[in-house]
Amino acid sequence: MSEQTQVAVFGGGCFWCTEAVFAGLKGVISVMPGYTGGHVKNPSYQAVCSGITGHAEVSKIEFDPNKITYTDLLTVFFATHDPTTLNRQGADVGTQYRSAIFFASEAQKQEAEKFIAEIDGKGQGNKIVTEVTPAGEFYAADESHRQYYLRNTEQAYCQLVISPKLEKLQVKYAQLLKK
Repeated sequence: MSEQTQVAVFGGGCFWCTEAVFAGLKGVISVMPGYTGGHVKNPSYQAVCSGITGHAEVSKIEFDPNKITYTDLLTVFFATHDPTTLNRQGADVGTQYRSAIFFASEAQKQEAEKFIAEIDGKGQGNKIVTEVTPAGEFYAADESHRQYYLRNTEQAYCQLVISPKLEKLQVKYAQLLKK
């Protein structure tokens, strides 16, 4: 990470989804799927999936704030998962799939809390259950989980879950996408 870049860490269900969504945004330099928010050092994918480690599946996003704002990232984050379901995204159930923002600074915390309050203040749906928590130790997922969508676009999960999110992104947020 350089002095000109920042990091955002979001958990919005399966990290295959969040990685694919954020990798296509302009100003995003890198996206690394992994785990944070738990109590076990160096957790395995299997341990995280069991729910015993307390970790969330997340994507660590390095971005250039001169090209994409943290607010833009929050907008995409909330538009591409269901922040109103506790410990669940579609058929993925468990605390590892919770909706979470792991903030890197007080400014990110305040911006995330304000963003959530604005959504909830509109009263147009169920209450947001996204947790806003200080960033802790991040553990990168193993190689088989990195760029999963790009390597497995024909797989059923990718077609049924990830592709619709990417299509929504193209329709609603084309101005934020890399050319």
